[in-house]
Amino acid sequence: MSGVWVFKNGVIRLNDGSNGDQQSSRKKVLVHLPTGQVVSSYNSLEQMLRELGWERYHGDIELLQFHKRNSIDLISLPKDFSRFNSVYMYDIVIKNPNVFHVRDY
Repeated sequence: MSGVWVFKNGVIRLNDGSNGDQQSSRKKVLVHLPTGQVVSSYNSLEQMLRELGWERYHGDIELLQFHKRNSIDLISLPKDFSRFNSVYMYDIVIKNPNVFHVRDY
């Protein structure tokens, strides 16, 4: 029997991972595959995107946006990094195949 022991509200139980709700609540991280680095700030992400030809677009004051010349692609991210979630991560992965990956943390 394998799993993780969870202590909650004075009760300890074995979580074997079969509960779909538990798996979906795991935190996700965006990983830059060439370096193996986890993206931990917009500063590091912007540097990685610039190396791939993305440029900062200053059209919206509530979003961080990046675009590529000769492309219709646009990456839009919330200004607050704490709101950077898996939806935004997967958008980056789709627009930069084989460069980024989303993993459970």
